[in-house]
Amino acid sequence: MSRSRTESKGADATTVLSALGNKYSAEILCAAGTPKSAQALSEDVEIPIATCYRRIEELVDAGLLTCEGRRLSEKGRRTNIYRRTLDGIEIDFSDDNPVYSKKRRTEAKNRLQDQLDD
Repeated sequence: MSRSRTESKGADATTVLSALGNKYSAEILCAAGTPKSAQALSEDVEIPIATCYRRIEELVDAGLLTCEGRRLSEKGRRTNIYRRTLDGIEIDFSDDNPVYSKKRRTEAKNRLQDQLDD
């Protein structure tokens, strides 16, 4: 499988760094390797659901997490399902502005992961 890398500078890097700098953000990204609801992420990371929703919003705004759609919960409610958009990130602080590059998750990897989890 090929890994794609994208780079960004300036305000985008600041948004990414800000999102990653918040408590629990990295743990949520690690837990979101497979599609999960906010409730499942909250339980996996062992944080309050309100905190989880705030971190999810920040991570989505930074492009690090995406909403993959909606599913019915165990209680019959429609709920958003999230998955991380990257497998790795590198940040370079050697210039005046931080630069980051990320290893994006490919759709093929997502499909393979989904099949392995079934």
